[in-house]
Amino acid sequence: MLPRPQGLEGGRHPETLEALFRLAETALRTWEPQVSGFLEAAPREEAEARFDALSELSHASDGGHPGAERRCLLLGRAGQELTAPALMGLEISGNFLFDPASAADMVEGLARAGAEEAERGDLWLRGDRGAQAIVTAALAERLDGTEGLVRTVPVRFEARPLEALQLPARRQPRQLTSVEASLRLDALASAGFGLSRNRMATLIRQGAVRIDWNVVSSPSQPLAVGSRVQLEGRGELVVLAIDPTKRERFRIRMERR
Repeated sequence: MLPRPQGLEGGRHPETLEALFRLAETALRTWEPQVSGFLEAAPREEAEARFDALSELSHASDGGHPGAERRCLLLGRAGQELTAPALMGLEISGNFLFDPASAADMVEGLARAGAEEAERGDLWLRGDRGAQAIVTAALAERLDGTEGLVRTVPVRFEARPLEALQLPARRQPRQLTSVEASLRLDALASAGFGLSRNRMATLIRQGAVRIDWNVVSSPSQPLAVGSRVQLEGRGELVVLAIDPTKRERFRIRMERR
């Protein structure tokens, strides 16, 4: 058995951690690799960090493409070959020219069609034509050829092999340096993502910005070395170093991923 009390103590996502520890115990007890449903990045990374300390357990993750944010966790005994999840693509087709939809609208449309959160991986928009998503094979087969509704727009769901999807472009990591008067989130994120400070402050207040996967709403929140800032549709910014200058400012080194 895994040291569950120690493994769960102080967890930021206790319910998810509890479920994943149970899944890991099943993998060890039965000698059969186990696969979770799709997980948000924050609880998955927390679980992976705790599983790293367990020598008897091996783990990996798979979201259907290298840059996936929502991923399934694969668990097994140390040295055991892990079983990849059965994933497929899903095309969500409709005419959104006169009623544009957001990614959140698409997710809501999937939920209305019967998709569970654990069955849905990453989803991205395709202009006014709809969206594509990575989902479990079971969900793709269940929705294939059916119709649904996103906002006011009728849509059609069609299963696709993963290789047929037009995946979002994966950014190459790029380091940059900026000198700022403060360590405020809006200042550093503005420099890192190349947006005006007013625009960044608006996005923060709208809930489009996360720090270490947790949504923040205050543009004045300070950042520190190691802070990871996620902006919807624009990737992630990592604070690598902060050095005070002689003029009471800060030279910040960041990496955009």
